[in-house]
Amino acid sequence: MWSSETAAVAEQLALWFRSPPGAELLRMEQAVLDRMLPDLFGYHIVQVGCSARALSLDASRIAHKVMAETELGAAAAAPGAPAVVCSSDALPLAADSVDVVVLMHVLEYSANPHKVLREVARALIGEGHLVLACFNPWSLYGLSRLALAWRDTPPWCGHFYGLTRIRDWLALLDLEVLRVERLFFRPPFSGERVLRRLSWMENLGRHVWPVFGGAYVVLARKRVAPLTPVRMRWHARRSMIASGVAEPSA
Repeated sequence: MWSSETAAVAEQLALWFRSPPGAELLRMEQAVLDRMLPDLFGYHIVQVGCSARALSLDASRIAHKVMAETELGAAAAAPGAPAVVCSSDALPLAADSVDVVVLMHVLEYSANPHKVLREVARALIGEGHLVLACFNPWSLYGLSRLALAWRDTPPWCGHFYGLTRIRDWLALLDLEVLRVERLFFRPPFSGERVLRRLSWMENLGRHVWPVFGGAYVVLARKRVAPLTPVRMRWHARRSMIASGVAEPSA
């Protein structure tokens, strides 16, 4: 049972993702997923996030797909919706069991984002992949958050993390960043017609001010250091015994 506060935030966030800027952002993130997922292989792929129901994993060639909804998203979900409901920092997944994790706008609304990433790293197999989407604080979205945070409504009530901090967190967890895609260079205007008229800013932004995209998608891989076998020096040990030196006891 979710608290009334959590349910209110979840409902407002779901409404924003259905608004013109939110729907456009999800459309662009879906296009990025459709480019990334076909190159990621394995047996199990898990998508975690409050916007999970708005995005599709159909582009993935992995047969077993699981939707894991966080407490924030589940509070606004329809009753009986088919999904695993869990806390974002306590995933019900065995260690080293998942090939790909898709984490969509979870860190911004988590009380302990680094713990969420630790849980993801724990669940990923060696050489497994993480696809992570976050809002960019150094963008028109970030400026809007500074201006509208007083409203305490999603998505502006979340904490936006810069790519540099995300890279540092991933490096501490042995997750190597392979690719970054930035998107949504337009202001988050609520009018659909205005957003269409400003669509030219997308191509221009990718070439002129790529670091100021409203959101970014990161592809990272869990690196596992290989063990180097050490051979025992049997010849040296035999020569010591042969020379009459007493063999040490345990």
